[in-house]
Amino acid sequence: MLSQFIIKIIDFFYPPFRRLMPIETFRYAACGGGNTLLSLCLFTIFYNFVYDKTFVELPFFTLEPHSASLFTAFIITFPIGFYLARNIVFSTSTLRGRKQLFRYFVTAMLSLVLNWINLKIMVEIWHFYPSVAQVINTVIVVTVSFLSQKYFAFRKQRVN
Repeated sequence: MLSQFIIKIIDFFYPPFRRLMPIETFRYAACGGGNTLLSLCLFTIFYNFVYDKTFVELPFFTLEPHSASLFTAFIITFPIGFYLARNIVFSTSTLRGRKQLFRYFVTAMLSLVLNWINLKIMVEIWHFYPSVAQVINTVIVVTVSFLSQKYFAFRKQRVN
């Protein structure tokens, strides 16, 4: 199974970090880091090459190229992130799959909105280059994402 293969690879690199963090946090860092790196790469590719730094005309509104790149990267990384979180990081969660998916979607939307607002501020007000702004923004969003996933989307049910 793919998830067991990924767990074996991640856990192989865990021993030097054992004293620094629990295995769940290490797995989150590995999986989340990989998915975040994919997202940053996709963002850069979409911004610079697919949308070519131009506005994206949609039927009812127009998106800035950095916003369009963010949303497109999200569409690709959302299912990957859910799979990794559910099967690798928080595999001991006792919540049902549908509930996990719904809660993951809520936390992902929170992260996406936070990401989008921060990106707009950094690019449109502070005039950061979009790829640099996205890297800075990622640090903020990853922290919020980890906490919301751990304590909401994939929490373990309390036993009375």
